[in-house]
Amino acid sequence: MKSSERENKETDKSEVIVEMKNIKKSFNNNHVLKNVNFTLKKGENLVILGKSGTGKSVLIKCIVKLIEIDSGELFVFDENLLDLNEKELNEIRGKIGFLFQSGALYDSMTVRENLEFPIQRKSKGVKEEELDKLVKEVLENVGLINTIDKMPAELSGGMRKRISLARTLILKPELILYDEPTTGLDPITSREISELILEIQNKYKTSSIIITHDIKCAQITANRIMVINNGEFIAEGTFDELQNSKDEIVSSFFK
Repeated sequence: MKSSERENKETDKSEVIVEMKNIKKSFNNNHVLKNVNFTLKKGENLVILGKSGTGKSVLIKCIVKLIEIDSGELFVFDENLLDLNEKELNEIRGKIGFLFQSGALYDSMTVRENLEFPIQRKSKGVKEEELDKLVKEVLENVGLINTIDKMPAELSGGMRKRISLARTLILKPELILYDEPTTGLDPITSREISELILEIQNKYKTSSIIITHDIKCAQITANRIMVINNGEFIAEGTFDELQNSKDEIVSSFFK
C-alpha cells in the first residue's frame, strides 16, 4: 500500500465518531433493531428518519448504553463500548449530549439551577463567577437569557426545548444525540429549533444524530439522511436524493 493511501485510510478512521456494525436488539419476541450498520462522521448532522415504533429512539439509547445491545459491535470515539468498564464508559458519556423528547428539565429548579446542575455534578469546586459566565453564554446562544430566573412551568414548549439544549451545550459535548427535537411543537417553533440545531453544528463543530419523523426538520438540519423501517435501514442519501426515491416507504415522508 502506498503511504498516501495509508494516510488517507488513517484520516478516514479518525473522522468516524460513531460506528455500528451488525447491531441487533430485541425485547422478547419484538425485534426492534435488525442488523443495523452505519457510521457518523466528525462534524456531520446525520438524520435518522422513520415513523413511530421503527426503532429510532432505541438505536440512540444503545449508543450511550442506556440500552444494552444483543449482538454486534459499537464504537464511539474509536472505543469499543462493549469492552469498557463503568468508569471508562462514563468518560465517553461525558463527551456526549443527549436531548430527550421531553426536555427532562427539573421542575423544582429555576432555569439557572437546571443549567448549573450538570457542571456542578461533573466538576467540583467551579467558581461562582465561572458558572455564571457559562450559564449566560449558553442562554445567549439559544436566545433565552431573559429566562434565567424563571421556572420551567413558566416556559412554553419551544422555550423548554431551547433550555434543554442549553443544558446539553454547557458541557461542550463533541457528539449530540437529538431524540425527536421538534415533537409537540407548532410549525414555526419547530423550524426555529431545527435552525438552532444547524447553528450549533456550525458554531461548536459538533457531530449529531437527529432522530425524527419531521421532514422539515430533516431538510433543515441534515447533511445525510438514513431511513429506518421495522428496525432496518432501507435508504440513505441527501434530502434531494431521497425526495426523488421510487421506494414507497421513503417517498411517503415527502408527500
